[in-house]
Order: sequence, then C-alpha cells, then structure tokens
Amino acid sequence: MCVSERNEELKKLISEKLKESRFIHSLCVADSAKYLAEKYGCDAEKAYTAGLLHDVMKNASDSEQLCVIEKAGWKLTDCEKANTKLWHAIAGAAYMKTELAIEDDELIEAVRYHTTARKNMSLLEKVIYVADFISADRDYPEVDEVRQSAEESLEKAMMAGLEFCIHEIVNRKQVLHPDSVDAYNEIILENSKEASI
Repeated sequence: MCVSERNEELKKLISEKLKESRFIHSLCVADSAKYLAEKYGCDAEKAYTAGLLHDVMKNASDSEQLCVIEKAGWKLTDCEKANTKLWHAIAGAAYMKTELAIEDDELIEAVRYHTTARKNMSLLEKVIYVADFISADRDYPEVDEVRQSAEESLEKAMMAGLEFCIHEIVNRKQVLHPDSVDAYNEIILENSKEASI
C-alpha cells in the first residue's frame, strides 16, 4: 500500500499523539504542502502525508524522542544534542521508519529536515520546509511576506524562512545547525550565479 493511502489512519494517529493546537497545525501544514506540491510539480499526496507527519513527535518527551532516534540506529551530532528543539524532526523521521514501517526515504527526509533545511534538498523537502512556515495557523510578524515569497518561488520562501530562523537562533545565542548554514549559502550562491548570467 502506498503511504499516502494511509492518510486517514495517520490523521487518527496524530490526533492521539499531539496536543490539539499541534494537531490543527499539522493539518494546516498538510494542506499548505499539497497546495505547494501542486503549484511546483511535486507529488501532492506524498506532500500531504509528509505535512501530516512532520511534527508527529513534537509533543513527545525528550527521553521518548531520544529513544526512538536510538531505535533507528541514528546518532545526534554535538550541534543537535545542544538544541533540543531540533530533536522532534529527527525523532519524527525515526518514528516513521521504526514504528510506522515507512520505507520511502524521500518522505522520511522531508520530515527529518523540516526544521534545519539542508543543501541539495529534494523538491518535497523544500515543499515541507516552506509549508511549515506558511500554514494557515501561522501568525508570526513576517508570515505574509513568506507567504508572498512562496507564490513566487520555493527558494525565495526558503530564503525568507532561513533568514528568520538564523536571526532568531543568533539572537538567542543558540547553536546554529551547519545544515541551515549550508542551505542558506546554497541559495545565495545560486542567486549570485543567476545574477551574473
């Protein structure tokens, strides 16, 4: 069975695992992901599934998140150990693999990198990263600007999201994940190449 055929089952699962506000957020991200996937030529049903599951471990305790990461045979980097806010994405990807028996690497990686982004992201990864920023329930000050950017290009919206996150992390004097820096630099370098043509 295709994973997207399990969406009703997955909705029930996240409704039980997540607080109500996080469940609503996940439904909103799934809707935004489907919209972006249709707009940019990605598998819309797969995007919806990734949107549903992106925060599946968000309300789990730190110890539960670490346990599922370990069960998947993954190790946190020093940078990841220092920032517990990153754990839910890694744990979510691990949970998909170990508990939900999902074998679709693209789907797993879309959840895994939805908080940090990374260099060389797939189209689905970009869709989920941006959908998390622009979902209907979001109301941070720059949300309208990011939503407008998403209408123009995923990369423009990603840049807005990365700038927002990097700025917040630096202001809080927290560890900045190298994947976020790599993603930011990749977009800057691509833009400078295009500008010089």
